[in-house]
Amino acid sequence: MTSDTKFRINLKEGFFELEGNESFVDKHLEKFEEIFKIAIKEVIINNKENIPKLDVNNILTSNNPISLESFPSESDKIRLVKNKNGGNTSTLDMHTEVPISSKSTKHSIPKLSVNIPPLPVDLKTSDNKPGLREFFKEKKPSNHYEKSTLFVYYLTKYNKQTEIKFGEILSCYEEINEKKPSVIDIVKNSIRYKGWLEPGSEKYSARLTISGENYIKFDLPKT
Repeated sequence: MTSDTKFRINLKEGFFELEGNESFVDKHLEKFEEIFKIAIKEVIINNKENIPKLDVNNILTSNNPISLESFPSESDKIRLVKNKNGGNTSTLDMHTEVPISSKSTKHSIPKLSVNIPPLPVDLKTSDNKPGLREFFKEKKPSNHYEKSTLFVYYLTKYNKQTEIKFGEILSCYEEINEKKPSVIDIVKNSIRYKGWLEPGSEKYSARLTISGENYIKFDLPKT
């Protein structure tokens, strides 16, 4: 840049000034706009009130286009005003409505954790059915999707239940003495991706599908 050229950037106030002869300002106006946008983005991302380190001379002399992907979007409402100050000197003021001087605070909505307690259910051996432990050892399910479907199958076929509550599935995990998963996620994914279960009429309940019944009955244990 020439000695009579001035560049001043003030992120706290939200403007920059470019002073020089008319041809210089017109030539480099867009690149200085890009510099300022980069600085704004850095401040917003890092919550800093200092100016990012930018090599202005390198940007002015580079023929490579500057990527605009990290610039503030149109929703940031950037407004440009070019003011002629007489003679052959021009000043560019760039104002932005982005609140730079105050640190941005994000209020995230906490993810609600649903506490589903185990529900009592008959899982023991009787004259009419095998116990869950024996049935589990016979079928050898290998993951939570197979296990949860097996529990629903057991309670449907042997306990004659039409719908299985999530709390009853958790009781099945306790019966076989294994760690309980996030039963909501397991059932939801079994419904969506496996098709072995379907939603029950009540919240936090599920029903066995034909696909799930066939899988437990004919495909387990895996050979």
